[in-house]
Amino acid sequence: MFCKFQHVTLLCWLLGIAVVLGFVCACSPQHHKADADEEVYKIIDDKWQDDFGQKTNYTVSDYNDPASPNDVELAEMIPESGVINLQQAVEIATKFNRNYQTQKESLYISALDLTDERYKYALKWFGTIDGTYTDNKSNGDDVSLETSGGVNKAQLFLDGVIINTGIAIDWVRFLTGDPSTTLGSILSGDVTVPLLGSGAGKDAQESLTQAERDVLYRIRTFNRYRKTFVVSIISDYYRVLRQKDSVSIAEASYKRLIESTKQLKMEVKVGQRAPSEADEAMQKLLSAENSLVTTQQRYEQGLDRFKIRLSLPTDANIILDQNELTALEEIGVSQPEYTDAEAIEMALARRLDLANTRDAIEDAARKLELAAEGLGVQLDLIGSSDVSSANRTGFDRLQFQKGTYSLGLAADLPFDRKTERNDYRKKLITLEQRQRGYDDESDNVKLDVRQAYRDLTETAESYRIQKIGLELAERRVDEQKLLLEYGRGTMRLLLETEDDLVSAQNDVTSALVDHTIAKMSFFRDVGILQVKPDGMWEQRTQ
Repeated sequence: MFCKFQHVTLLCWLLGIAVVLGFVCACSPQHHKADADEEVYKIIDDKWQDDFGQKTNYTVSDYNDPASPNDVELAEMIPESGVINLQQAVEIATKFNRNYQTQKESLYISALDLTDERYKYALKWFGTIDGTYTDNKSNGDDVSLETSGGVNKAQLFLDGVIINTGIAIDWVRFLTGDPSTTLGSILSGDVTVPLLGSGAGKDAQESLTQAERDVLYRIRTFNRYRKTFVVSIISDYYRVLRQKDSVSIAEASYKRLIESTKQLKMEVKVGQRAPSEADEAMQKLLSAENSLVTTQQRYEQGLDRFKIRLSLPTDANIILDQNELTALEEIGVSQPEYTDAEAIEMALARRLDLANTRDAIEDAARKLELAAEGLGVQLDLIGSSDVSSANRTGFDRLQFQKGTYSLGLAADLPFDRKTERNDYRKKLITLEQRQRGYDDESDNVKLDVRQAYRDLTETAESYRIQKIGLELAERRVDEQKLLLEYGRGTMRLLLETEDDLVSAQNDVTSALVDHTIAKMSFFRDVGILQVKPDGMWEQRTQ
């Protein structure tokens, strides 16, 4: 009985040690997260090419990380004055915009999936410890304690070779009956070597090759997205500024109408003007006031929507910097530096989305070749071995001379290949589809560039025309005021010229903003727009 309890205690100790070792070797979730981040970002950095732009704004954020609460960071990025310039707006957007975060996470996950694919070809070690205590009362006091353990390793190579090896140690102690001890080990291994067919290492290579290329495609997609995203944020910023400028124009016009109406009422009192002119002026003043309220509401609505794009609450007390519009006026407009044919040639070479479509043709051709090889004979070389130790306690004495060894061939003859035939035919069609898709996308890229080129030219000309129109409108207003002072003009003509002045001022601002957006869109569509670390953009032609 004492011996029985002694071995039960031993079993508990063995299992306890195994559990403790498991806990000791296990790492914290934070460690695994940091380890995953390190591996993923190394993959992204290694595959990031110079023509993609600077390596920035692509790391993911963890909102449940108490060390870097994003709400606090976001609040710190808003100046005390509440005035956000263009650079700050773009920086906030690239850091906190929800859709942008999703794109970064998609990039991260694609690289994370690649780590799984690479792991398939890494050397893997497995260790086990098992223990069983059996008390068979139906057979007297037949009590036994069995423990076993072992270490195995497996590896899949890029050429399709699979090798598995392992050593197991077994120990059995019978506590009653015929006491004896058995302590032994077994070394086993097997290897599979593909010789012919699609399985001859190429399936394994294709899986990893496609996973590697998928990450590159995702990096390109992310960089194309962030270019488009930055252009959209800057465009929205200027559009809201245009609405704000419309409010300023409406306010200035309303104030001028108030002064004109006061002057007119004084002239009516002294009999210089007819009362109907004062009524007409009052009606126009009311209309201007209503227009001012509508314009103000439209601006506030546009600002609230822009706040959401920045991931700011709609009740955040911010305004956009009017100086950014003034800076645009100082820069003015510019014509393209090269012809539309040169721009198209540059776009075909630089557009990242088109590069993905072009590389997809190579993927389809590679898969077609693999499917074609699957139609023939599939031949594998298979070998295995099992070597045991000496009987009883000789667990460290492997008897290689008494081992069991085998070597053979496994062939799959091409008598039934309907599934493979269908797969091959599908791959042929897929290749044709990829080629047509590239041709179609190339044509659309050309169309985008030609349209962007026309928009850039048109908006530049429109700004020039609207500037001339504004000068004429200002001169007409001044002339009508002078004529009215000398009793030769009419209030109606002054009100009409005032309307024309307001329209001309709004048209000039709109033309300037439209030209700026067209210029950035042109650089984006040609593929020469690059995103800087602060989220702003630069034109790169080299």
